[in-house]
Amino acid sequence: MERWKVLNAAGVVLVVALLGGAAVQTGLLANPFADGPENATVTVTDENGEPLAVVDAEVASTANERYTGLSEHESLANGSGMLFVHDSEEGRTYVMREMDFGIDIVFVGADRTITTIHEAPEPGPNEDGEEQQYSGRAKWVLEVPKGYTDAQGIEAGDTIAIEYGNGTASTSENATVTVENATAALHSQQLPAWRHKGRP
Repeated sequence: MERWKVLNAAGVVLVVALLGGAAVQTGLLANPFADGPENATVTVTDENGEPLAVVDAEVASTANERYTGLSEHESLANGSGMLFVHDSEEGRTYVMREMDFGIDIVFVGADRTITTIHEAPEPGPNEDGEEQQYSGRAKWVLEVPKGYTDAQGIEAGDTIAIEYGNGTASTSENATVTVENATAALHSQQLPAWRHKGRP
């Protein structure tokens, strides 16, 4: 009997996940990265909730965008940066591949708390930056101009808030799908055929 309950619960979870994916595909539920938001405003606050900095950041939400990073940029203006978005919090390592300038690399956990900050100088004349590795636990990684975090008083333990350029609040990326609205999506229109998308 207990085994049947576990299997039944697993089936419900699978159905909800599939229906939710279908609802996102049909456009009935918002997927904040469907069109890849190009920018975000990242606000950093200290432990008392006092704002320390506001960064106008480009968003890197796909594997290709994360791989390229800032390597095609010549510099970063003060108060600007790049926000790398991952699906979950994990131990991550970033490198200075083909970079022409130094940066601060800010690792941010799933709870939006800064876990680690590294100051990464630009690679030397005969270096490609691959050997410059910086690690931390993160769901998000924010890259800003070198020395920016010190100048703004940003440190591990501070928190970030994210608002994407399309006007959606940061919580939208964690939107949940209920059985009711997923079922309504199925009844309201015909769903497209499922396709498998390989990694880029």
